[in-house]
Amino acid sequence: MSARFSGVLQITDLDDFITPSQECIKPVKIEKTASRTGAKIKIQDDGTYVQINQGGEKEQLAKVEISLSDCLACSGCITSAEGVLVAQQSHEQVQKVFQESLRLRQEGKSEVSRILCVSLSIQPVLSIAVRYGLSPSEAMEKLSGYFRGLGADYVLDISRAEDLALLECQEEFVRRYRERETACKKDALPMLSSSCPGWVCYAEKTHGNLVLPYIAACKSPQQIAGTILRRQFGQRLYHVSLAPCYDKKLEASRGDFEDSVTGEKDVDCVITPVELEQMLGGAEGNGLGLAEVEPQPLDPFPGTKAPDAICSHKGSGSGGYAYHTFIYACQEIFGESISTVEFKPLRNPDFMEAIFERDGKVLLRFVVANGFRNIQNVVQRLKRGKCPWDFVEIMACPSGCLNGGAQIRPSDGKPSKELLTELESHYRHLPARDPIVSASLKTWSAEEEEKILRTSYHPIEKAPNALNIKW
Repeated sequence: MSARFSGVLQITDLDDFITPSQECIKPVKIEKTASRTGAKIKIQDDGTYVQINQGGEKEQLAKVEISLSDCLACSGCITSAEGVLVAQQSHEQVQKVFQESLRLRQEGKSEVSRILCVSLSIQPVLSIAVRYGLSPSEAMEKLSGYFRGLGADYVLDISRAEDLALLECQEEFVRRYRERETACKKDALPMLSSSCPGWVCYAEKTHGNLVLPYIAACKSPQQIAGTILRRQFGQRLYHVSLAPCYDKKLEASRGDFEDSVTGEKDVDCVITPVELEQMLGGAEGNGLGLAEVEPQPLDPFPGTKAPDAICSHKGSGSGGYAYHTFIYACQEIFGESISTVEFKPLRNPDFMEAIFERDGKVLLRFVVANGFRNIQNVVQRLKRGKCPWDFVEIMACPSGCLNGGAQIRPSDGKPSKELLTELESHYRHLPARDPIVSASLKTWSAEEEEKILRTSYHPIEKAPNALNIKW
């Protein structure tokens, strides 16, 4: 039901997680032949469709399928994260590829089997830890043992890629700030973070060129890790990412993140904690679980000699983009060394602001905006030319990535808020690492750096389809 404020203004569908709309249509070309006049369509008991021609001949009709690439190219809905099931981005596909690789190795064909690599993000690891009553480090090593048992050659965490994303975000902000001051570029600031694919997809489909120039060119940690691993292992790599939300599947499916010659994607498949729970035996705990899994150490990230201890980053549970960029900007632009940043809530706990002042003058104003309600606030101010912030860390999920749409929800009646508090507590108690420790990994050329660390985004124009017209 909509909430009405006047005859022309109304607010509807304010859910933060947005499923596909009924306008989501993939045009299908239907081949017609003169000999099939009078044909009938019948639905079989198993749900398949057959066409019965005049002579009684039956012809099974092929199903129309959509991929996540179709969803990305369609402007019919905002984000299809919570409602689209796609075969190539599922845990069944992961198991299928792993089993095929194992079969080839057993037949002595290891040279043609895939190199299987699984990368772990901290947020889903914490979700698994809470679900199975483990410490974060125990959960990480248990997951390593589990995936190796399935046949994985490498299991690693992407905290180093998170470091590289933070470093790139910091440098891009300072570059944009100076462009605004020296070249008077109006669209240099505010800089909007780009690590949340739900937010990026929404901006591309809904606001296009009005918003996209403000979005950072920095890739997300998932895609930075994917590019580095692809450089390391080549075309034989099959890279699985464990991520906290379904939108990461959309991100991995973007054409921008695949080789233009071979078609190989930097991340072949994304699975989520909810899917991993199903692989482990479901919410009821039936099946393998993690208790019987032998823990195994992780592999070192490319360019490092040993695996890192599990860690977090200061700031938000989504990676701390606003926090680290704020500290870096104060030092690089104003020569002010600060050790901590205090974000104060504005309208709600998901809308937090930090200010840097000198002599009573506000020099920097950063904000963290989580959830689509707060995103709308930022976008509307931006459209009116009255956005007071220099940097905005944006995440589509309320409370950010720790509360991602595919994190495991309570099955024992525990309130969701209590679960989130537990996840945040685990995150805060992990040792926080300064991202500068990973600066030594940047041994590539300037041309390679552009491909490894940066990307671009594109407006999705509405297709001229009569079915999209609302009468």
